[in-house]
Amino acid sequence: MMKSMTGFGRSSKEMGNSVVTVEMKAVNHRYSEINIRLPRQLLFLEDRLKKLISQFVSRGKVDVFINLHGSAGTERQVVVDWAIFDQYLGVYQQMIERSDSSGEFPVKELLVHEDVVTVQEREAVADELTGTVEVAVTEAVEQLHLMRREEGRALHDDLKTRLETLDSFLNQLRDLAPVAAKEYELRLKKRMQELVDQFGSFEEQRVLTEVAIFAEKSDYAEELTRMDSHLDQFKTMTDESIPVGRKLDFLMQEMNREVNTIGSKANHLDVNHLVVSVKSELEKIREQIQNIE
Repeated sequence: MMKSMTGFGRSSKEMGNSVVTVEMKAVNHRYSEINIRLPRQLLFLEDRLKKLISQFVSRGKVDVFINLHGSAGTERQVVVDWAIFDQYLGVYQQMIERSDSSGEFPVKELLVHEDVVTVQEREAVADELTGTVEVAVTEAVEQLHLMRREEGRALHDDLKTRLETLDSFLNQLRDLAPVAAKEYELRLKKRMQELVDQFGSFEEQRVLTEVAIFAEKSDYAEELTRMDSHLDQFKTMTDESIPVGRKLDFLMQEMNREVNTIGSKANHLDVNHLVVSVKSELEKIREQIQNIE
């Protein structure tokens, strides 16, 4: 079943004396775009969480807000890279020997040197926090996914009704096609006869041939056949579980092109009224599929 591109999900998870809260909302978008707002101490999770969310979202803009309340993520420790420290110390001693000078090793300077001393999250706490955030994000995106499916089901039912209406209009156009072509031919013949009466004789056979050609050009049977084909494809796609929004949008463009051609070909009042009705229904369908993933 198709999915809507709009939805909302929320989850809250406790971790000791801290709480992780995740909210996400999705709206229409031509492509897939996932934006995550994280506390500073969780920034390292951004790419990982985007991959997780993209498993549920193929198209649409998703804004994710993650908040951390409490002391989780603040339990940090100073870590010294002793291997680098020893290298600095060794180089310092070599410099003293080569220059035949003396001096104190600059320990204070190395304390603020990021290659030697860093402040890191305690590993156990970081792992637990990562797991808690991922669980909360998974629950929120599953809620969002469920809402998108429910809205997709409603869109499917609405489109089914509109496609039935469209089918009815096309059947009426099909019934009118020979009538419209014949009436157009009769009008042309009448006009030709008026010209003959006004300006004198014409070569009758040539006139009749030209009339038949013009009448044939007003036939829109081919356009109706293509409309039927597009409509069948549209109906099939609405029952698929994969993202079809962009394909449906393309079919809408093709159907609009066909119905515009019918309108330009047919010089018949009833046909023109039906063309307006078809275009109106197509516009309503187009508005709906803008929200389909």
